[in-house]
Amino acid sequence: MPDTHPAIHLVGENATRIWGMTIDERTRRMAKAAKLPLGDAAEGAPAVLVNRAFVFDPPWLRYHAGQPGAVLTIGGVPVIAHVRDAAERAAVARAMAEGRPLADAGALRLTAYEDGAAIVNEELRKRETPFAMPLTPATVKAAERASYFGAYKGVTDLLTKYLWPEWALVATRIAARIGMTPNMVTALGAALCVAATIAFWHGHYWSGMAMGLVFMVLDTVDGKLARCTITSSWWGNVFDHGIDLVHPPFWWWAWGVGLTAYGRPIGADMLWTLLAVIVGVYVLQRLVEGEFIRRFGMHIHVWRKVDSDFRLITARRNPNMVILFVSMLFQRPDIGLIAVAWWTVISFVVHLVQLGQAMLAQARGREIRSWLA
Repeated sequence: MPDTHPAIHLVGENATRIWGMTIDERTRRMAKAAKLPLGDAAEGAPAVLVNRAFVFDPPWLRYHAGQPGAVLTIGGVPVIAHVRDAAERAAVARAMAEGRPLADAGALRLTAYEDGAAIVNEELRKRETPFAMPLTPATVKAAERASYFGAYKGVTDLLTKYLWPEWALVATRIAARIGMTPNMVTALGAALCVAATIAFWHGHYWSGMAMGLVFMVLDTVDGKLARCTITSSWWGNVFDHGIDLVHPPFWWWAWGVGLTAYGRPIGADMLWTLLAVIVGVYVLQRLVEGEFIRRFGMHIHVWRKVDSDFRLITARRNPNMVILFVSMLFQRPDIGLIAVAWWTVISFVVHLVQLGQAMLAQARGREIRSWLA
């Protein structure tokens, strides 16, 4: 991105809202997040023109801010353009305001969204096409859906990927409509997380899992709400990820204590051994993941497709809860906790093998790059 950031300038009119926001408010939030000025640029100075008739993912704004002369179009109509002088600005602004293609692109570089326009996601080491589309009352739901699913980055567990995306989409829409902030959603989820812990402690596993399920869905909603409404914050990230990091050991501990009340007690030595394995080996697994990032500059789960597939079931909270749920179908929560410990060890071994394979492949001269690239 150039040292002098171009100002963001909105063109046209559009009263349609998305996620409860006007296009002007959404663009203001995108500009603030990207540390770009919003407002009129000096005459003849570079500027990024944004067409109010369209809605697009924030990466497009950041990308065009660093690409002088680049124009993204849909149906030939400019959606976002980095103009370099007064003549380019006037031509593009007229085309945007009139909803028509540029009569003469001149030296501008036009990229049609329909042709698969893509930018590189450096974190995931892959090319992707953030969404962009016309925004009208008839397209709001489709635009919100595209925005929501565009917030799913990388690879994740099977519950987050397959079970509750649609539930979380509905909840995210409701939260946005009633003005809930992501931190409010996180706080509500935290309360349910504590309630689930207490239920497990007393051996009320079914009610605990029900509250835990709602918490886990809200754990998706708060992040998606922050991304879709462009309200991510440092404190919000610390609040959300802090809860994610801290609560699982308490769940496993409470589950083990609750076995006595449920009628399937295990000895104190066995309980503490299981907890030491689940928590200690999980920490070792995350250290292996960190070492992979340090050596190869990407997450271990995006190297090969098999690594991404294993991320669906690797021993983290959600897959572990699936194991415990299955154990409850047989009324054996004690065996469920033992199975979680074994699965944690197995997952750690798999991660060690993945790291070793990557190191060996690199030593043999192979480039370690993501299969998603």
